[in-house]
Amino acid sequence: MLLLPASVRVYLCVEPTDMRKGFDSLAGIVRERFGDDPLSGHLFLFASKRADRLKILWWDRDGFVIWCKRLERGTFRVPADLRAQRDESRDGARIELPRRELAMLLEGLDRKDLRFSRRFSGASSSP
Repeated sequence: MLLLPASVRVYLCVEPTDMRKGFDSLAGIVRERFGDDPLSGHLFLFASKRADRLKILWWDRDGFVIWCKRLERGTFRVPADLRAQRDESRDGARIELPRRELAMLLEGLDRKDLRFSRRFSGASSSP
């Protein structure tokens, strides 16, 4: 279970990533393809081509942390509707995931099989 402050955002790289990449290479992707600062404290997710491996890059005040997960069976499920929400301001290189989507992704839950109850989001522009 990951407990993340509200200020932390979660970004998923849309393109498959070579899982041999380490700290500096992943930070380079964040900087060059996402146009983001890898030292921002946000989580940056990278999935393998077969979607059976996932790496998360995070800056922790004084150094990078990489979390890795390899599935013995199955794949990580990134819903097609989330992939369709590519961040246009970043040339479609990443998508932002709600924190609950990260938890579901790591737990192997398929979003299309779940129903979410309606909640207030605070982002509504109409009164």
